[in-house]
Amino acid sequence: MDMQQLTKIILAWELFESGVPKTHIANQLDLNRDTIRLWVKAIQLQGLDSFLDSFSRAKKGVRARRQVNPVLKRWIWEIRDREMDCCGQKIIYFLKKEHGVSLSLSKVYEILAEKYVIKSKWKKNQLRGSVPKANKPREVIQMDSIDFGGIFAFTAVDIFSKEADVVLAPELTSYYGAVFLDICMQRRFSSHSDLIQADGGHEFKDKFKLKVYDYTDRFRIARAYKKNEQSYVESFNRTVRKECLGWNKYNSKQIPELTKVVDDFLNRYHYHRPHIGLGMRPPLDNI
Repeated sequence: MDMQQLTKIILAWELFESGVPKTHIANQLDLNRDTIRLWVKAIQLQGLDSFLDSFSRAKKGVRARRQVNPVLKRWIWEIRDREMDCCGQKIIYFLKKEHGVSLSLSKVYEILAEKYVIKSKWKKNQLRGSVPKANKPREVIQMDSIDFGGIFAFTAVDIFSKEADVVLAPELTSYYGAVFLDICMQRRFSSHSDLIQADGGHEFKDKFKLKVYDYTDRFRIARAYKKNEQSYVESFNRTVRKECLGWNKYNSKQIPELTKVVDDFLNRYHYHRPHIGLGMRPPLDNI
């Protein structure tokens, strides 16, 4: 036990008994005011000698590391594999739902780190290469999604030709992300692009990632909070809101009628609406 800490406790109590305010005691001893308050309260309840004795015993030795049940570890690893590399919060949810076990997030990641390589939260902005540019059609396609309340619009744009596509879905999940990928790549982008880029949303993970390399040689996730990396599709999203679906909220039952609205918008966008980036001509203008 550090004798200096015991000396501080004794000195703090003597100063308190002399009428010195706790804030001044904390400043003199270079301690937090709450520490002084807790010490004083404990000494008043136990007495100085008893508190010093209990404080010394509590600080002796290195606390033994708590062992984790191997069965619990196996449950966590099985959930991680089954739910396609899901996050710690979801593992906690499934542990509670399936096994009635509550566990802290830090302990879940500690167990995961025994078997998997877990990315540190302090390394979110990984080196991803320069922002991709295009010199020909189908070289770079950016993808994103728009929230319309009860429905979601998945969007994609070829940053060179400015061709674009929109698919409406009732949920923002990787399943519908994969459905969108199949539809837009086959009907709009000739089933292949040199690079597909999306943001880090969950709709572009799991099932989407299992399929994305069927349509591209490289998949890139844009850096968070770097709007310029998704500037083309963000600009297209604004056009979808301004000229097609607005800022309204819809429900999933409206998808069939809204799909017709979107198809009319895409026809106008590709063959009628001039694009500044293309020298004031539509993306699919054959003139």
